[in-house]
Amino acid sequence: MQKISPFLWFDHDAEEAAKFYTSIFKNSKIIDITHYGKSSAEASGRLKGTVMSVTFELEGQLFMALNGGPVFKFSPAISFFVNCDTQEEVDELWERHLWHYGNILYTTCDSKIWYIIFY
Repeated sequence: MQKISPFLWFDHDAEEAAKFYTSIFKNSKIIDITHYGKSSAEASGRLKGTVMSVTFELEGQLFMALNGGPVFKFSPAISFFVNCDTQEEVDELWERHLWHYGNILYTTCDSKIWYIIFY
């Protein structure tokens, strides 16, 4: 198990976000989905049985996503920096929905190092 995992806070769409991210990268999967039980629903104001958290993996990196409410907004302060080997890999990621759903911050080739940053 990975010692430290990025933790992404969503209002109510953690599962949709995990599905989106795992659809982009080839070696990715959703590992676990937990739901609000009676006591956690009462404490959080969420409906019992709705998705509480999602654990997923992107290219060997574990992530956790939480439906924690509107207290914190998702922003570029937490973004994904993806190292790519070629311009073709950047183009492939772009075509796999980043152009449609992702918020692209930057994509470039710098000294034969390609990368894309999105959130």
